[in-house]
Amino acid sequence: MSTPHDRSRDRRVPGRTLLVGCGRLGMGLGQRLLADGSEVIAIRRSAAALPAGFTAITDDLRVAGTRELPACDSVVITLPPDAESRDGRDIYTAALTHLAAALPARPERVVFVSSTRVFEGRAGDAALSETDAPAPVSPRACALLAGEELAVGLFGASIVRPAGIYGPGRGSLIRRVREHTPVDHSRRTNRIHETDLIGALHAVLRAGSAPALLHAVDQRPARLGEVVTFIADRLGVDPPPRAVPESGGGTVLEGRLLLEFAGSLRYPTFREGYEEVLAART
Repeated sequence: MSTPHDRSRDRRVPGRTLLVGCGRLGMGLGQRLLADGSEVIAIRRSAAALPAGFTAITDDLRVAGTRELPACDSVVITLPPDAESRDGRDIYTAALTHLAAALPARPERVVFVSSTRVFEGRAGDAALSETDAPAPVSPRACALLAGEELAVGLFGASIVRPAGIYGPGRGSLIRRVREHTPVDHSRRTNRIHETDLIGALHAVLRAGSAPALLHAVDQRPARLGEVVTFIADRLGVDPPPRAVPESGGGTVLEGRLLLEFAGSLRYPTFREGYEEVLAART
């Protein structure tokens, strides 16, 4: 079995990367690519607040008639399902089809960022890996899986499925603890620190041979009650009360392939990650 060190001998260097969507995640990844000496182009509906060094293309890929895009050897797609759609319809059919038509040639490496939400119908204690079949239930999860399939069909994309992303600026769970909002303590949860997710995407872009599918999860699945109790202890407040009724839902996802592919995580569990986030807030 290859180790991260073995793979480091077989690397590619992205020359020009197109970031499709380019929110917090894309901006963090783009800055790492700029540090590598790569060119970074971001396409999104607004060019506001993009970091220095990014080339901005203001366009809406949901709309036909997208301008012709420059040739790129790498593309990273971080478009979420359309949150404004009441029926859960996604933006992928239009956006990915228009993207494929606007690119002058198929890029060498395309990465589609999905979500472990596609496993929402497989609640239980059995650890799920990349070999397990997804089981979407909600319209959002079905849209994500459809987006994965379309990205593979159009671009031969590598799929990266992050669990719950947290880190600086992503404080929703901390806010719920501060506000003493009831939570489902019994729920199984998985997460990934934003820094480690960016590192995983960077590794997929630079790999000579990228995995077809990678779950971006840390090494410590945990019940939500354990996580909020840890946060409450660090804040010096009581843990939030249990929601009634509790569902006992959620999945357990293993992150073995991520470690084999990208190496160790900076934040291997929620403890290291939230410890730093909370320390920075005080």
